[in-house]
Amino acid sequence: MAQFPEFSWTLLSLPGRYFSWRIRGNALSWAMGDFPALDENYDLLLATSMVDLAALRGLKPHLSRARCILYMHENQFAYPQSAGQHSSIEPAMVNLYSALAADRLLFNSLFNRDSFLQGVEKLLRKLPDHTPLGLLNTLRNKSQVLPVALNIHQSLPARQPATPLRIIWNHRWEYDKGPDTLAHLIQLTQEQQLPFEFYLLGRQFRQIPKRLKQVLDKQPACVKHQGFAPAGHYHSLLQQGHVALSTALHEFQGLALLEASAMGNIPLAPARLAYPEWLPAQYLYPDLQGDAAAEAQAIVEHLLRWLRTAPVTAHSGDQYLWSKLRGPWSGALTTA
Repeated sequence: MAQFPEFSWTLLSLPGRYFSWRIRGNALSWAMGDFPALDENYDLLLATSMVDLAALRGLKPHLSRARCILYMHENQFAYPQSAGQHSSIEPAMVNLYSALAADRLLFNSLFNRDSFLQGVEKLLRKLPDHTPLGLLNTLRNKSQVLPVALNIHQSLPARQPATPLRIIWNHRWEYDKGPDTLAHLIQLTQEQQLPFEFYLLGRQFRQIPKRLKQVLDKQPACVKHQGFAPAGHYHSLLQQGHVALSTALHEFQGLALLEASAMGNIPLAPARLAYPEWLPAQYLYPDLQGDAAAEAQAIVEHLLRWLRTAPVTAHSGDQYLWSKLRGPWSGALTTA
């Protein structure tokens, strides 16, 4: 909205909680709740993939007159489930119906687009009859990859690794961000007295992942910061780090790592998900998903190697700045 002030925007949102109800019931909340703005006429409707777009346009038929873009910041076909999560096809079906109801689909990465289409294809093969012919082509033909842009004016040059190595982990403290691998890494650092310092940023919730909590309860000296930091302090810490680390099991673009990279940190991520799209091989450690201890050891080897010989080049993620993406975004918003 800030990048396109020439548009007259109306922003509507629902609280980010109660996922199962929110993704299945949002159209009901919108259409039958106190949202008079939805009764107005619009030229463009831009919805995220959390919105049940098919139901919303059905309950508010006049919205079908507006051109509609569905922004797929993630897709439920490729979202990892936690151990205690009830398996349901409902969230994925909301994504599918919404995609069919949209005039245009935007994805934040190739991984997101391809895993969505592969998930739909796998679902179609399971259907007993009346499989819709041409559905995949319909979805593919109206799809475009257009990343979320970083709200950073200019990227900073990468800081070279030094001792102690300051490692930024700036992710939500939840199962899908790989906390077990992080816990093993902190434990290895303590046991082997490795020259690493950890700055664990990102939002915490009432329940900290069990394995990570067990390690942090011992108050390891190598952990210099843990928990959510206000924006100013957060960016200050990013500017002091050497390496930005991801241990994610779910990442459809990797904004946290992209931002940390643009702020001068050398990125290090697993060779999976969206990361290989924008990170050269030297910034990827082996994908050993399912073996957190082995992944932690692979990360240690990478970091120690960088302390001996820093990467020849540093990846800044310049292609994700608004200065590079404003043109493509303008085209997507204004092209019929």
